[in-house]
Amino acid sequence: MSESLHPAAPHHLPSFITAPGETDTLMVVVGVILIGSVLAVGNFYLHLHTMPERMAHKSQKLQFEIVAVLGLLALFTHNHLFWVIGLFLAMIDLPDFGTPLRRIAGSVDKIAGVPPGEGAAETANTEMTSEGTAHADAAETPDQAKAGAAKREVPSHA
Repeated sequence: MSESLHPAAPHHLPSFITAPGETDTLMVVVGVILIGSVLAVGNFYLHLHTMPERMAHKSQKLQFEIVAVLGLLALFTHNHLFWVIGLFLAMIDLPDFGTPLRRIAGSVDKIAGVPPGEGAAETANTEMTSEGTAHADAAETPDQAKAGAAKREVPSHA
């Protein structure tokens, strides 16, 4: 049996129209291009989104962490203001206030005659204890005071 076309149908059909039961190559090509373009745009978006974090990676740890948190907030809340703030924070260099303040504190401890590192722990211990306990600590012998100071010392995170 020969297939006959409907009399109203054109005699020449375009190449993108497939016969029934055959693979639609145009749909397959468009599907592959669509999936590839979605992956490329998503990769570009995530690369652009992490730009402030990559810029702040060269700076101080605290500044990097703040920029990273702002980037995550921008990603999950879709609030672009967080991303812009993170970008501006990554572009500027924050001055290092910690090093000069530590040096000043060390110099003041040296002037006061306190060994380095004991001034802050001693002040914290006397503030936490009551007056009666502070007087009892003063009455201890020097060996007992050294042993007690080692027990009361708070480990640092640095």
